[in-house]
Amino acid sequence: MVLSFAHRTTGVLLSIGSLLLVYWLWAVASGGERYARAMQCLSGVWVKLALFGLMFCFFYHLSNGIRHLVWDMGYGFEKHQARASGWVVVIAAVLLTLISAWLLLHTSGQGLGGEV
Repeated sequence: MVLSFAHRTTGVLLSIGSLLLVYWLWAVASGGERYARAMQCLSGVWVKLALFGLMFCFFYHLSNGIRHLVWDMGYGFEKHQARASGWVVVIAAVLLTLISAWLLLHTSGQGLGGEV
């Protein structure tokens, strides 16, 4: 029940978070000055934390969506299987988030919101 509620919540948060993507794309399309202003705004600590949270929401929603697809095929309905797959979803979301954040921070030189 908790994972079902979290799936819905992460979907809503991803929808709201997509506004950051739209803002960034609008800034890119508007030229260098607006892009520089947007990058300055998007490089704040709170925005980076929000992006980290959105990254977790994405990976959780993706992992749980795959779990639902497996259920749609008729597998994993027994209580112990459902509980185990729930743990797999949570652990996968955490690990994928940490790996992605680490890669972003160590490959771009600037971290989240750095120059491309």
